[in-house]
Amino acid sequence: MKVWLNGQLVDAEEAKVSVFDHGVLYGDGVFEGVRIYGGRIFQAKAHVDRLFASAARIRLEIPYTKQQIIEAMEAACEANDVTDGYIRPVVTRGTGTLGLDPFKCKEPVVFVIADDITLYPREMYENGLAVIIARTIRTPARAADPAVKSLNYLNNIYGKIEAIDAGVMEAIMLNERGEVAEATGDNIFIVEDGNVITPPAEAGILLGITRAVVKRLCEKNGVEFIERSFMPKELYDAEECFLTGTAAEVIPVTRVDETTIGDGTPGPVTRKLLGAFHEFIRSGEEL
Repeated sequence: MKVWLNGQLVDAEEAKVSVFDHGVLYGDGVFEGVRIYGGRIFQAKAHVDRLFASAARIRLEIPYTKQQIIEAMEAACEANDVTDGYIRPVVTRGTGTLGLDPFKCKEPVVFVIADDITLYPREMYENGLAVIIARTIRTPARAADPAVKSLNYLNNIYGKIEAIDAGVMEAIMLNERGEVAEATGDNIFIVEDGNVITPPAEAGILLGITRAVVKRLCEKNGVEFIERSFMPKELYDAEECFLTGTAAEVIPVTRVDETTIGDGTPGPVTRKLLGAFHEFIRSGEEL
């Protein structure tokens, strides 16, 4: 396996960062998760734009242009014969001191991994996913900007551990107001009266690229798309529920805690959007 590291393709075992890298010591860095389908990187521009926006918010200057990052992703995929898979571009603060001062780091480290990925078993897309509501809440927006897709994912990992301990694969996290925010790695949607409802940015969520695609698909298919906050009871009472994410794509949720959602099978709106999403992939359309 080859990894693109600071402008060069190197063997995976030689793709190393320093133990003094602030990405390792403090989670000081940003990343993206990107899909490639049929040799075409999905929503490359949107992902790279978000990568640079995340970096700018933490005053981390990426030492490459956006086009160079796209070319790095292409090179990593080509080197590993990945035509349908997952790409992970990462930017760390780079080597610094044991202190927190990020400006003592001399130069950022940039690497890109391209590999296969399977997040959920195929039968879960057909029958639905069971999730729990985690006790761990999302880090408040005033504590850490949710718009930054940073290397510090400990909050999400807490939620994932709760899910695994409960015997399921995903957990829904609430914000400090007790409102539904997002899953540990995905955005969440419910369906009421045929309308798709999802938490807004101010609920403390990452604005997902797949979330934006679903918004576009709702508009194209005559489905009202509503961004507003809602509480767990509204989630339990929903007609349908689904998650979206780069790795997850669009996956139905049919049970939350001990509550069955709808009739316990993926609903018609979810199925329509899942089919529309696959068509959107094939179209090559950009956001």
